[in-house]
Amino acid sequence: MARARGTVRRPHPGGARSQHDDVRSVHDGTVAEDGTGERGPMDEKRSALVLGATGYVGGRLVPRLLDAGYEVRCLARSPGKLQGLDWAEAVDIRRGDLLDQPSLDEAFRGVDAVYYLVHSMGKTSSSGEAFESADRRAATNVAAAAELAGVRRIVYLGGLGELDDDSSAHLRSRAEVGRILLASSVPVTVLRAAVVIGSGSASFEMLRHLVEKLPVMVTPRWVDTRVQPIAIRDVLRYLVGVLADDGGEDHVFDIGGPDVLTYLDMMQAYARVARLPRRLVVKVPLLTPSLSSHWVNLVTPVPFGLARPLVQSLTQEVVVRPGGEDIRAVVPGPALPVEQALELALARIRDRDVETSWRDADIAGRSPAEPYPGDPEWTGGTLLTDVREAHADAAPRFAFAAVSRLGGSRGWPAHMWAWRLRGRIDRLVGGVGLRRGRRDPDRLRPGDAVDFWRVEDVRADELLRLRAEMRLPGRAWLEFRIDGTEAGTRLCQRALFAPKGLLGRLYWWGLRPFHGPIFGKMVAALARDAEELARRGDDPPAVTSSGAPTGPPAGLVELGGEPGPGPQPTRGAG
Repeated sequence: MARARGTVRRPHPGGARSQHDDVRSVHDGTVAEDGTGERGPMDEKRSALVLGATGYVGGRLVPRLLDAGYEVRCLARSPGKLQGLDWAEAVDIRRGDLLDQPSLDEAFRGVDAVYYLVHSMGKTSSSGEAFESADRRAATNVAAAAELAGVRRIVYLGGLGELDDDSSAHLRSRAEVGRILLASSVPVTVLRAAVVIGSGSASFEMLRHLVEKLPVMVTPRWVDTRVQPIAIRDVLRYLVGVLADDGGEDHVFDIGGPDVLTYLDMMQAYARVARLPRRLVVKVPLLTPSLSSHWVNLVTPVPFGLARPLVQSLTQEVVVRPGGEDIRAVVPGPALPVEQALELALARIRDRDVETSWRDADIAGRSPAEPYPGDPEWTGGTLLTDVREAHADAAPRFAFAAVSRLGGSRGWPAHMWAWRLRGRIDRLVGGVGLRRGRRDPDRLRPGDAVDFWRVEDVRADELLRLRAEMRLPGRAWLEFRIDGTEAGTRLCQRALFAPKGLLGRLYWWGLRPFHGPIFGKMVAALARDAEELARRGDDPPAVTSSGAPTGPPAGLVELGGEPGPGPQPTRGAG
């Protein structure tokens, strides 16, 4: 039910009144000088701040806000993850941390609306803080910063479903974030969604891989739980549309598609859309959500840390409540049926036109926006290295194209069995393994996932640096530097490992005998690939892309050795 707002501003949630409450900045005439937070006449062009622009929904929302005529600002702890995106130069990118309120004040100043699209998905923060506590603190900081800046509206994408004693910690935390935001003096619009169907979403990828790989399934009882899925294009349409509300009321909208069905019905619907035979399902009462999460981790690319909150959410009925506020009163138009949403998502994957993916999120144990380490940080401790070089009779652009094609469906160029083995070991201990693949087989941008690596830095025809995200007793990187010479290109490959304690050093030296055969052959194979690309005259692709996930590959990581010389997407469907 809508709740009207008064003009009296409340104290900041959970703390004393800020020293800045009575001294407000004037930004384009949108904030009154009297400190009340009341807005003057609206700017000709409204502005929105997106929290979570590096995520699955946020990365798709930003270009649609731009298309709708909004000025967009993005807040990220790692602004480099937004570099290279088609829309990056059209937005104002600010560095900030939701767990550090002082870093938010400047970013919030002068914006009309704030989109809150951040959630920990069961992860702990980089400091070891429990995800519920981190979510609570982030929401409190956002509410306080929005009050201080005189923001006109906060839009929060939360989770559908009524809370009870059996609700997962994931759903309880999302509901708590909504309550904290609603308790502020800023008008808030909450959109509550269940399963989001779209190319690259974790829910869709889990569904797709389960149905495609298992013609016969032994399933837990939660497959009979009712859900009301919604297409990602409808979620985005609602997120943009609710900004048309200029009133001072709160709104809580349950959003879903027209179909209410069980998860088993949804699996059979996918089989029909994908032209697969009907799946045979045997239900057993013994598979707990935890055991089911391990099974999902084994069968699909979704790692255990992400599968667990998704599966836990599926044990509870998530359907739109009767009698609640109707989103169609604010954003008219029908929502897509589930089979049409599935068809659009599959078409995007076939066309290699996936804008964003769950693969863009960091793995458990790291904050989703934690800054990436770089060379300056490496110098502060022990760093074990393995350096290999090769010469390619080809221009640097072809060598860069060769290294940019690593992983995914093409795999790795030397001893693929070893990479597969390392990937299987990683999944057994709860890591991401190799099935995460990559979004585009040829192009990379900062923040892209490449199997169990993450693109930390990429510079066309010069550098590619990957950071390891498999389970390790330390931190690891794989780097390729490309230098043009009179005779062609020098390709320098560096594997770097910052060990953690004695176990990290034992791990490195235990793998050292394998480094020569694997990494020596790899750099030589990449040089040959560059020469073959040059011989064929293939035009190397650009650095950036919004491509689709590729098939499963494999992975290995650290090395040992002596230190050596270091040298826009279509807005429509799925």
